[in-house]
Amino acid sequence: MSNPVIQVENLAKLYRIAHQQTRPGFNTLRDVIADQFKHAFRKPARLPTDAPLLEDFWALKDVSFEINQGDVVGIIGRNGAGKSTLLKILSRITEPTHGRIRILGRVASLLEVGTGFHPELTGRENIYLNGAILGMSRVEIRKKFDEIVAFAEVEKFLDTPVKRYSSGMYVRLAFAVAAHLEPEILIVDEVLAVGDVQFQKKCLGKMQDVSKGGRTVLFVSHNMAAILQLTSVGIVLDKGMLQFRGAPEEAVAVYSGAATSESTVMFDVENASRKYPGTKAARFVSFRFDRAVAIFSFGEDFSFITRVRALEGIPRMRFSMTVFTAEGTPVGCCFGKEQPGLATGEQIEVEIVLPNPRLAPGRYYCGVSVGKGDNRNGNVDFDIVLETLGFEVRPEEGTDGTVAGWNRGWGSMVFPELQHKIYVPKT
Repeated sequence: MSNPVIQVENLAKLYRIAHQQTRPGFNTLRDVIADQFKHAFRKPARLPTDAPLLEDFWALKDVSFEINQGDVVGIIGRNGAGKSTLLKILSRITEPTHGRIRILGRVASLLEVGTGFHPELTGRENIYLNGAILGMSRVEIRKKFDEIVAFAEVEKFLDTPVKRYSSGMYVRLAFAVAAHLEPEILIVDEVLAVGDVQFQKKCLGKMQDVSKGGRTVLFVSHNMAAILQLTSVGIVLDKGMLQFRGAPEEAVAVYSGAATSESTVMFDVENASRKYPGTKAARFVSFRFDRAVAIFSFGEDFSFITRVRALEGIPRMRFSMTVFTAEGTPVGCCFGKEQPGLATGEQIEVEIVLPNPRLAPGRYYCGVSVGKGDNRNGNVDFDIVLETLGFEVRPEEGTDGTVAGWNRGWGSMVFPELQHKIYVPKT
């Protein structure tokens, strides 16, 4: 077993939040001047006991864990869970209130746009500055210089002060520097979301390369597919405390709040507003995935269960569904066959299966309808629910590990493998 390169023991960080006490309504300049004059001749009024000036907020509280060399650790949690605070302490940007950390190795971190950059210096100068901060010699930096510039794609602006860079250019150069200057430990926050899709793919690929080289990576993201694809260990933070440490799949389940007895992902739509109400002869009550996390593997059947209530007698009914990308672009639509209908007030559950839709890795959601007829003979919708059943598709698994080589610009569907027929020309 590898020796721990990061040891965290009873780590805690306390912030004091100030609350300004003001009188109801708006203060005029006259009120401010009068108050200052009065305070010069009397003691300030005592504040009510239920309105303190300072409030203690524990961003982290008694967090302990170990990370071994070569681990790729995904840190997940809701906003305000303490993820960024933990990374800042590990990067030695801020001091803990109590507890201790022990780190073996050179650390490079990318926590926000422009981390470690001087805005007045050019891109070229900042590469050398960051390398020096990491303890590298000028000769070592020069060996990696061309790789960094090529990865960041900022060669045209290399001698421009970085204060004139866009946020995307900032991130590209900052990540390229952090990843290529060979740190033993690489710490990356959600900042990669600032870059475009093409660059995010490059960054994820680079982090895989870094981890395969035996270096340690700490990665914060809200993209569960990326966490499952990249990481070997998952850490879940909740309200500043360590909620879980273990396998990434289990960590994602805990984070999603789905590690319950039912282990389902539920979408309650009975009282949700409808953009297109239909005839209202029937109504969707709910949708659910019978799995702990709404993530499907590539090549897997897509299935869910819906509950439908008939508000009128309907002799026959059919279901249809449209799949959309996360950006709202339709991927495709499908209709089911008509089946026996329902009596007034009757309620049933139906499992709907789309066999192997061959969706490319990424995030999607659905629009679902219940009605009668089809796209060939004309259709009538009883009820339509849009923007529901959000889910993710994991990348295809290869023989040597996860295959991440899919560009979103190629489309949202992966067609079947090409067939070849070779003909030998007659001589």
